[in-house]
Amino acid sequence: MDADIAQCLKVLSEGGLILYPTDTVWGIGCDATNADAVKRIYQLKQRDDSKALIVLLDNVEHLDHYVVDVPMIARELIDVAVKPLTIIYEGAYNLASNALGAEDSVGIRIPNDEFCHRLCERFGKPVVSTSANVSGHSTARTFADIEGAIVDGVDYAVEYRRDDHTAHQPSNIIQLKRDGTFKIIR
Repeated sequence: MDADIAQCLKVLSEGGLILYPTDTVWGIGCDATNADAVKRIYQLKQRDDSKALIVLLDNVEHLDHYVVDVPMIARELIDVAVKPLTIIYEGAYNLASNALGAEDSVGIRIPNDEFCHRLCERFGKPVVSTSANVSGHSTARTFADIEGAIVDGVDYAVEYRRDDHTAHQPSNIIQLKRDGTFKIIR
């Protein structure tokens, strides 16, 4: 795991793309503050760049660095979630503009997964986490499910957990408004 994290850090800091296991499905990642790297993800996935991307943070305390006004309920939801939870916040900043959705919204997840947590903590910035598939194709729930074009299109593919054949599920997604009201997306 340590060698994979070291290589990921090198690639991320150079604006490259990584393929990595997350607390949910395998993901394509990049520095979420680097617009050129984010653009490469959209191109690799053949995805419309009007669709926002999910980003990972290592710690709930860092939300304030990327969201203008974090509702109190957000921290409570993160604390009680039993499954991975992505929360869509309004008023994102300090992120690549092409990673954001309508009204500068962004989906952020604080992973419990050791690999992702250590990667985000050591990188010190948010890391994009979008499913490792071409847009419109099935989500890759294991490394073996990932299409060759995706593997070939990244700058580094993590070795850790490649042999894990557990079919992981995508996160739950909640859209949270500044006034604390929310909508369950998935």
